Amino acid sequence: MSDWNANIITEFRDNEGKVGGQFEGAPMVLLHHYGRRSGQEYVAPTMYLADDNDPDLIYVFASKGGAPTNPEWYRNLTAAGKGTVERGTETYEVIVKEVTGADRDRIYAEQARRYPGFADYERSTAGIRTIPVLELKRA
Repeated sequence: MSDWNANIITEFRDNEGKVGGQFEGAPMVLLHHYGRRSGQEYVAPTMYLADDNDPDLIYVFASKGGAPTNPEWYRNLTAAGKGTVERGTETYEVIVKEVTGADRDRIYAEQARRYPGFADYERSTAGIRTIPVLELKRA
């Protein structure tokens, strides 16, 4: 794990799910996932979008900061179909489902509206990949 991620994880846990810096005020979760080949547990901090109608449903975005490839956590979570999240002071299991088509586009557009950096990520990946959106539903 990078020092950058380790510092965010520590700050998240020390402050009941809140972090500062570039993520000040942003909704964050820690995604727990297992390597597809290694079986090793990993933790990835990421922003999320809460569903307006279902408090047990959140969306995460495999933006990887606009990189041309998907993050490993995306591959691991979709392969497993399940994972664990730390959200605030709660830790719970989730069922993972990829969102596609018009639903994906609508959810991603809302995230980009709230956090314009996501629009930048989408521009960076145009013609290379579509940034995946995952639905995480409390199990």
